[in-house]
Amino acid sequence: MKEAINRPVKAIIHLDQLRENIRLIRQHLDSKQKFYAVVKADGYGHGAIPIARVAQQCGVDGLCVAVLDEALELRQAGIHLPILVLGITHPKFAQLMVDNHISVTVSSLDFLKQAKTYMIQGVLPIHVALDTGMNRIGLKTGEEITGLMHELEQSECYQLEGVFTHFATADGEDDNRVQKQYEQFQHLLSYLTIQPTYTHLGNSAMSIWRNHYFSDIVRIGIAMYGLNPSDFTLPMPLPIKPILSLETEIIHVHQLKRGEAVSYGAKYIAKEDEWIATLPLGYADGWRRDLGKQSVYIGHEKCDIVGVVCMDQMMIKISQPYPVGTKVELIGQHQSASDLAVNIGTIGYEILCGISQRVHRVYVDK
Repeated sequence: MKEAINRPVKAIIHLDQLRENIRLIRQHLDSKQKFYAVVKADGYGHGAIPIARVAQQCGVDGLCVAVLDEALELRQAGIHLPILVLGITHPKFAQLMVDNHISVTVSSLDFLKQAKTYMIQGVLPIHVALDTGMNRIGLKTGEEITGLMHELEQSECYQLEGVFTHFATADGEDDNRVQKQYEQFQHLLSYLTIQPTYTHLGNSAMSIWRNHYFSDIVRIGIAMYGLNPSDFTLPMPLPIKPILSLETEIIHVHQLKRGEAVSYGAKYIAKEDEWIATLPLGYADGWRRDLGKQSVYIGHEKCDIVGVVCMDQMMIKISQPYPVGTKVELIGQHQSASDLAVNIGTIGYEILCGISQRVHRVYVDK
């Protein structure tokens, strides 16, 4: 999708606040822990390369991505930090990962058996995923781990850099499920016959609220971008702030007469004469149709969205005929991505990741 730089819609990324968030999180961690910044999904919609560059400048120890292509993009941009691909990668790319100094997640013995057939030279650093209750990827039994260990003992193609797991309820109030997963992690670790450089379990939520479950590496994602991992379920103990704001301008103003309708399906009908402003973004930009009952802000004035959100435009009700070009805040001082998310039954992550590539990103660093 082409970035639209010639229309008045922009996501402003505050790199100075990113630096401050990283500082606050590092201050909260144990000094022995490695800080890996998670920049998958284009840095949660903020731009993976600019975020990775700032993280690198801030002295983080590594980066996490979801897929190999994201890692290669960072390497091509000159990012030299260690990079771990958290998702499953096809074994045929083993030599490509070796050549680019990329660590890969291993979730099965079959990966090791196949990957070495594609390797010509070098050693591939691996992080073995253990499934302790997420039931997504990873080895689940001691028997599986024993088989994988035997393969590692017989092969010189791999370096066991890490073993890790992921918690399903780290951002919730249920300590029992967290404890159960931790105990299962410790149980599965007992089957290791080769000790990894790192064992890790700490995502943003675990690192903020449950860092007593020690993790050699902490994988910091949403908190680095300034959102509470739980949105509002658990209180945030750190004064982090969102680094993204989303704003636009009014492009058209007209008066709606009583009885007239707005947008597709004529679902909004004016009960009296009122002023309507059109904004130049819609669901193709990530402002989903189910955000159509939310509000935006002109200064401190809360303005309701009216009618169905269109692909490229949406309409708001305004108290007076504001001039074309008047600034409108969608995400920022008055409402965060988390605020919007909880109102439509989702999470802040999805709001941020949903801001499409058509929205122009502007980076500021005071």
